[in-house]
Amino acid sequence: MHIGLASGFAHQRGKGYPDQQFVQEEVENLVLAEELGFDSVWITEHHFSDYSMSNDPLQLLTYIAGRTKRVKLGTQVIIVPWHDPVRLAESIINLDILSRGRAILGFGNGLAPHEFEGLRIDQTKSRELYAEILDMVIPALETGVIEGDGKHIQQPRRELRPAPLKSFEGRKFCGSLSGTSMHTAARLGFGNMVLMLPQRGKEMPPDMYAGIWGQVHADGSAPPPPMVSGNYYIDESADYAAEQGHKYLGNTMRAAIRNYSLDKPGTFASIKGYESYEKMTLQPDEIEPYVDNFAKGVVTGTPQMILDRMWELKEIYKPQGFFPHVHFGGMPQSEAVKNIRLFAEKVLPEIKSWQADASIDDRFLEAAE
Repeated sequence: MHIGLASGFAHQRGKGYPDQQFVQEEVENLVLAEELGFDSVWITEHHFSDYSMSNDPLQLLTYIAGRTKRVKLGTQVIIVPWHDPVRLAESIINLDILSRGRAILGFGNGLAPHEFEGLRIDQTKSRELYAEILDMVIPALETGVIEGDGKHIQQPRRELRPAPLKSFEGRKFCGSLSGTSMHTAARLGFGNMVLMLPQRGKEMPPDMYAGIWGQVHADGSAPPPPMVSGNYYIDESADYAAEQGHKYLGNTMRAAIRNYSLDKPGTFASIKGYESYEKMTLQPDEIEPYVDNFAKGVVTGTPQMILDRMWELKEIYKPQGFFPHVHFGGMPQSEAVKNIRLFAEKVLPEIKSWQADASIDDRFLEAAE
């Protein structure tokens, strides 16, 4: 079983904690992952807030590639509508070349209005841009040639230099929640990413994406098994782990509510393609109960309790790998490193011994042949 380490670059340590120090520490945590035996590291994309202080995952991963030799490098996720297709394809190719083929691609559609506005992207065109850009980028990553005559982007045919190192088949995923984006992902052969875990006992098998895949692929094939993320807090004391995990995931959710304008009812009612998110907006007195309930989705406990829960998740989702967040919500650097090391020492070896029906690592070997 593949097991990675994810970071949302979730600052939440307050304005008195320098951004520069925080980013440097988060990168060092991901560099440490290779030494500790993790198979991959994963970085998000967000802009303009402390919710996730990672504005260029491909650039950060390219730096980490230069500091490491083995660990695979994943995006969770690149927000497609925010990118020029040529520059996106070029950056992906550069990462893959400089890492000697270690890139894993995760793509998403984006949600936060203030991020679209700050990047000067019309959010009402987001769904169309997602499909249009990926329909140029994904073939280009296989052929080395990019072109497209879309509604929003007319891209002249050009050969990309440097050319792609090798195929990305089997190492591309979607982190989208909407049916429209999932249709595009299925059509392009992506696996799915389970980014947020529900509370124990409320999990639903990944039937939605499998159903969409079946609509797109008439050959009776199944989608690639998913990659599963989520937030985890590990400690030898179960009570302490529960208290700390709940606190830090709550911090991240409060930042998420602000980042996604979920504290501003009426925000999504007039944004084409996003109207369904209006029902997720919250009145002031609803925020803390929502935060408290969401924070119950954190996986906490002793090493054995973490293993027990991850086994349950393995049985539910049948994944080809996990990429947990174990440092989040503004926890101090010392606490983040403690969590990473304890997870690596007490949980990682057991999970790596588990069998998966399909393995992303096998697909890397196939692509290298």
